[in-house]
Amino acid sequence: MKYQQFTAAAITALSSAAIVSAAPRPLAARDSAAGDLLGGVLGGSKSGQATYYTTNGVQDGTCSFTGYTLPAGIFGAALSDSNWNNAASCGACVQVHAPGGKSTKAMIVDQCPGCGENHLDLFPDAFQDLAALSVGVLDVQWDIVPCDIDSPISLKAKDGSSQWWFSMQVVNSNLPVKAFEVSTDGGKTWQETTRTSYNYFEKSGGFGTPNVDVRITSETGEQLVVQNANSASNAATTGTANFKA
Repeated sequence: MKYQQFTAAAITALSSAAIVSAAPRPLAARDSAAGDLLGGVLGGSKSGQATYYTTNGVQDGTCSFTGYTLPAGIFGAALSDSNWNNAASCGACVQVHAPGGKSTKAMIVDQCPGCGENHLDLFPDAFQDLAALSVGVLDVQWDIVPCDIDSPISLKAKDGSSQWWFSMQVVNSNLPVKAFEVSTDGGKTWQETTRTSYNYFEKSGGFGTPNVDVRITSETGEQLVVQNANSASNAATTGTANFKA
């Protein structure tokens, strides 16, 4: 959880001259079938405001992406707690559109408490793609889009995870994750896990074995299976593929 560069009270106090409003305009066309499907499933474009903050939201953010490095060309962002939905957007990428046709891509890595619905608190480099930092607050439109990551998906077990208490997250995904299931019998049956607000999928009591198969379902319905994932404390397992962009 982070403190914003501009708090909700500060935003209210800003003069109208400091706020750049985006006139209604068509957004750039999505360039993939996955993008089209994401728009339909997740409700399409959102209108809100964007600010920026300077704390390291990747390493210290509510999405718990400690140790992760953002892919080239993707910045970071904190999403309003009004849109948080129990961390369902963690790792999702957003294409943010500002006045004058400028845009930037950012990954949701953190939560922005008290920011208001559809608000994005961007990393400074992302905000500077849209406007000078001195502007402070922008009216923006944004869509959840595929991240276009070339490398495979990765799984990370939480500190303390074991065969008796299971806790694992998805990292480096091209698409938002909808479901996370575990199999201990080679994929014959699958067991559900519970998503947490800090972006881990858990099962109290664990699965009785340190190595499991994991089936991940994206918001578009695509599925990936990672075999022999290590659920031991802080273990990382790299998959062989990523969701199609």
